[in-house]
Amino acid sequence: MLTRLYNWTMGLSAHPFAERWLAFIAFVESSFFPIPPDVMLVPMALADRVKAFRYAAICTIGSVIGAFFGYLIGYFLWETIGQQIIEFYGYADQFETFKLGFVEWGSWLVFVFGLTFFPFKVITIASGVMALDPITFGLASIASRTPRFFIEAALIWRFGDPIRRFIEKRLTMVVSITVLLTVGGFIAIKFL
Repeated sequence: MLTRLYNWTMGLSAHPFAERWLAFIAFVESSFFPIPPDVMLVPMALADRVKAFRYAAICTIGSVIGAFFGYLIGYFLWETIGQQIIEFYGYADQFETFKLGFVEWGSWLVFVFGLTFFPFKVITIASGVMALDPITFGLASIASRTPRFFIEAALIWRFGDPIRRFIEKRLTMVVSITVLLTVGGFIAIKFL
């Protein structure tokens, strides 16, 4: 099923209304859909590198609006929909740990996981369940999703097709290491 969804999403990058589909995929990925918008962003940006930053902006806007939809699922529909989404992604056991982390690190968790390829929907739903301040949530979402998509766009704009393999194989690792070092620095500053 996931392979079919992936292929369908990838195929949308060549659709006449690809930009609208990109916004839609970015929106639903932040709240419940399993395939990230990168699947469309990369081929679209490679096909027209001049528009790479436009596509990144579309992803960012769609993703942040979708994050609020995920927040609403967690806040209002946790028992009917939210819990099933979390179980679908296999994070039901870890969800209690997420909830505990949100008490102290709520906005930082949104920021950190918004940068990575971790399913952002888990974080947006958890934010709603924990009633994280919506303004803080929105700012953390913007602060993380903007560089998340614009870094990809910048790499494609600058290097073109040769960077595709790097993005597909190593960007997750590079971003994750950067995030861990950043968070580690903040934790060190807080406790030293």
